[in-house]
Amino acid sequence: MADEDLARITAQLVDLKVEHRDLDAAIERLAESIQADEMAIKRLKKRKLRLKDMIAALESRLIPDLDA
Repeated sequence: MADEDLARITAQLVDLKVEHRDLDAAIERLAESIQADEMAIKRLKKRKLRLKDMIAALESRLIPDLDA
């Protein structure tokens, strides 16, 4: 893997992890609200799961292939 690919993937990972953490905080704030919008919370949770999948996919690309 080229160094610039590695740097690009690492930068994407950082961005996705920040967004994932921010979504977690937003979900927590919404859930604590007296007038919590359940549909908004569900949408945020789905987005958070998609981010988690994207993070896992990028992290797996960083692991070098080993000949078994």
